[in-house]
Amino acid sequence: MDSKILHTLDYAKIVYKLAQHAATALGKAEVEALHPSPDLENVKHAQQVTDEAYKADRLKGSAPFGGIADIKPSLLRSKIGGTLNPAELLEIAETVRGGRRVKRHVLQLHDDDPVPSLAAMAEQLTEHKPLEDAIFQCIDDQAEVMDSASVELANIRRELRAGESRVREKLESMIRSSSVQKMLQDAIITIRNDRYVIPVKQEYRSNFGGIIHDQSGSGATLFIEPEAIVVLNNKLRELRLAEEREIEKILQKLTALAAEYADDLMIDLDLLGKLDFAFAKARLAHVMGASQPRMNDRGYIKLRKGRHPLIPREQVVPIDVELGNNYTAIIVTGPNTGGKTVSLKTIGLLSLMAMSGLFVPAEEGSQLCVFDALYADIGDEQSIEQNLSTFSSHLTNIIRILKTMTPKSLVLLDELGAGTDPAEGSALAIAILEHMHKLGCRIVATTHYSELKAYAYNRKGVINASMEFDVATLSPTYRLLIGVPGRSNAFAIAERLGLQRSIIDHAKGEVSEEDIRVETMIASLEENRIGAENERQTAEALRKQLEEQRARHGAELQRFEEQREKLLAKAQEDAREVMLRAKREAEDIIADLRKLAQEEGAAVKDHKLTEARRRLDEATPEARKAAKSKAMAAKPQEIENGDEVMVYSLGQRGHVVERTGSEAVVQLGILKMKVAIADLELVKRAETGKTQQPKLAASLKRTRDENVRSELDLRGSNLEEAMLEVDRFLDESFLAGFGQVFIIHGNGTGVLRTGISDFLRRHKHVKSYRLGKYGEGGSGVTVAELK
Repeated sequence: MDSKILHTLDYAKIVYKLAQHAATALGKAEVEALHPSPDLENVKHAQQVTDEAYKADRLKGSAPFGGIADIKPSLLRSKIGGTLNPAELLEIAETVRGGRRVKRHVLQLHDDDPVPSLAAMAEQLTEHKPLEDAIFQCIDDQAEVMDSASVELANIRRELRAGESRVREKLESMIRSSSVQKMLQDAIITIRNDRYVIPVKQEYRSNFGGIIHDQSGSGATLFIEPEAIVVLNNKLRELRLAEEREIEKILQKLTALAAEYADDLMIDLDLLGKLDFAFAKARLAHVMGASQPRMNDRGYIKLRKGRHPLIPREQVVPIDVELGNNYTAIIVTGPNTGGKTVSLKTIGLLSLMAMSGLFVPAEEGSQLCVFDALYADIGDEQSIEQNLSTFSSHLTNIIRILKTMTPKSLVLLDELGAGTDPAEGSALAIAILEHMHKLGCRIVATTHYSELKAYAYNRKGVINASMEFDVATLSPTYRLLIGVPGRSNAFAIAERLGLQRSIIDHAKGEVSEEDIRVETMIASLEENRIGAENERQTAEALRKQLEEQRARHGAELQRFEEQREKLLAKAQEDAREVMLRAKREAEDIIADLRKLAQEEGAAVKDHKLTEARRRLDEATPEARKAAKSKAMAAKPQEIENGDEVMVYSLGQRGHVVERTGSEAVVQLGILKMKVAIADLELVKRAETGKTQQPKLAASLKRTRDENVRSELDLRGSNLEEAMLEVDRFLDESFLAGFGQVFIIHGNGTGVLRTGISDFLRRHKHVKSYRLGKYGEGGSGVTVAELK
């Protein structure tokens, strides 16, 4: 791709933005080498890698690239026999460790949610734990060789520390002496040339023996090594030299070990750079709000709400463009500052980004093409040095484009034919466009010439477009309108600005009849387009409203089905528990009968058998219900609206809302059910003139209305009452669809809190529970999350 084209379309600015998201120098190097590819398969692979990194970054965050450095120069030096310093060796160890972390992060992500391309790169990363451990055992985080690097080094440093202590003790005893203190500038110990010295006043030099190592700037102070410690300082010097030799040995040994792994590490560095590059592309896509385009090589472009990536999102106006299907050339007309050039650059820059494996700032479903080359003639490139006019500069670029373009190229032309006589310029522009169109390349051109509107209107495969202009506000809207040629709007603008009507009428008279017809046609098209756009927006709004209603109804239906399934499951569970109790009772009765038979032989008394049979009948739920139903049928009662009744089939009390014939609608808590009159027993008549409200089953305080509460206040209740009330409260809250409820038990002795916690742990509707936070009641409240 021509570097001049990349510069014209601001491709380097995108590369710079991408480099800001690279975590390592290796990734930045990959970014700097980025270039649009004309190969479809390469582009598709690059887009797939970006998509996998985008998904990985969204689900698990970016890979941990911390500590990874570009250690290639150090590895090369190790291979040719050089000795690496501790900082370089530490970088190698941290890079080896960082590579292992990246590998495990990507492979774990691949196990959870496949990212095959990233996993293939991560699989190739080698893990050199011996090298990493050897370096970390010898060098600390401050890049200093540790005592533990070797036994010899530990011994040398131990002797060094002991020797330094002896020297300091000797000097401290000297400076504490009153005879010596008067000769000292300061009673301190310092170091010059790696030897311990004391500061002596110049006038006492002859009275103080030893070696002078330095003096102050004024000459008033001499830094003297006393004769008493010369031998000790010499010994320290020997030990320091031995320390340096031992450290050199350790570094050479570690460098040789690094050289053994150098070739593998070189490959690892390339892979780590590519992985960092992939995650940098993903982070750039997140920042830009970009999406993955579908790629093709048949010259088809379809941008949906495409945005120029260098214009802030809150300012840019998205464009919709389709090119390469029904038409291969777009002629954009309209006034200056209307956004024509920005639209041109948007198409070109997004194409370059897609060909580089980057996501583009456009809506899902956008398509872009892999061109063999992009050509652009945009902006005023007038050159004083080359004595070229604006027209000559543009024409020189166009001639170069005509010589090198192919049917698989994209050509972007700004202000085609400008800078010369309008008649000749428009004729030349039409001829250039016709030549390019016959070749079959894709063209987007902007112009002021009205003749090109007619050319685009009459030529198959060429379509007009324009930048929308609001005459009411005298400002462009920057919207690209495909299929509608642009209007000059000169007369409308002049009139709105206050130019005399007579002058405007005279100017209109100077316009040819053909031009007037063209403008009238454009005005008609624009009016029809606006009408169609309004109708489309209305239809779109209705469609969205219908979709929202359908989604809402679907959600309500699903919720109803879930509640129904839960009620059925609860009813089945309750029935199972009843049957289990009945079975246990029956087994107890049978055991009693056997015991009686064993005690009394065959002579079991009739009254004992009758008693056992009665107990067995009572243990059968169906028998009890049937008996109660028959009793009810034998004693028909008059049930009225508002009466409190017992529903025997459910074992619950409720209130009659409405009676219709042999059935009645009964309010049971938050549910309303139709129940047969025969299944009801009157408990209490409704009070005259008052609407009967449902009564609570227990005398416990409530903090909200019974039908909509999300809190239960149990303060003052004993544990047994509280458990019954919590169970009923959780059932009602679950049916009401609450996600979270609050159970208020207070602090007190802690019995209620402990009992409620044990109960919630086993309850089938509770997903999790916790004590209240600050502002929720603290430890006096338990918050339960429902399933």
